Amino acid sequence: MNETLRITFLGTGTSQGIPIIGSKHPVCLSDDQKDKRLRVSVLISWDSYNYVIDCGPDFRQQMLAYNVHKLDGILFTHEHSDHTAGLDDIRPYFFRQGDIPIFAHKRVADSLRKRFDYIFSDTNRYPGAPCVDVNLVENNHPFILGDISVVPISAKHNRIQVFGYRFWDFTYLTDVKTMDEREMDKIKGSKVLVVNALREEAHHSHFNLEEALAFVEKVKPETAYFTHISHLLGFHAEVEKKLPEGVHLAYDGLVVEI
Repeated sequence: MNETLRITFLGTGTSQGIPIIGSKHPVCLSDDQKDKRLRVSVLISWDSYNYVIDCGPDFRQQMLAYNVHKLDGILFTHEHSDHTAGLDDIRPYFFRQGDIPIFAHKRVADSLRKRFDYIFSDTNRYPGAPCVDVNLVENNHPFILGDISVVPISAKHNRIQVFGYRFWDFTYLTDVKTMDEREMDKIKGSKVLVVNALREEAHHSHFNLEEALAFVEKVKPETAYFTHISHLLGFHAEVEKKLPEGVHLAYDGLVVEI
């Protein structure tokens, strides 16, 4: 691959987003646009390709905000609603392009079939429903998107298995709490790593800030960006100043090129 990989952060927040509905927390009341976070997702673009990782409840808003006219596929990390609830909003792409490819663990695909049966069913589809082309992702089985080999990276989100993905020198992880050394080896050598950092206090299913920093130190990317950020982590501008060199908080609308 000789072209530039362009990563657009569509959302960098947790399952409730920031601000949280009805919250009077100072971060939720912040006027800084970098403290306003939609549900977590990224757009990965190169040549004429556009792939999105995760498709949460803010998907429509994100596609409009970043003027995404073409969608070549969606990669899912896991089945939680903040990563999947926007699937119905692929309809405009389906109407223009036909079946939209999705890439997911079998467990995640089964969950989507149950929750969005009208999209997957051959007998219960209503006129106007979108349709998808399901591609199952298996650990240790890279797959090709366009001219890039994508490497799945398996981790645990408490007890739930989640997939991260490495595109060339870019690795994207979210909702990670633990990871085996063998999976970490797949990340090493990345120029850019994105990984979750929820808050300072420990959490049962997410890296907190200390754990995320320790993880970055282990896999040693050239640059790291934290995502899936809670209001409890603090104000973007204040946290950013405390991070070590080469480590940053991502924010909605940030564009990184490799």
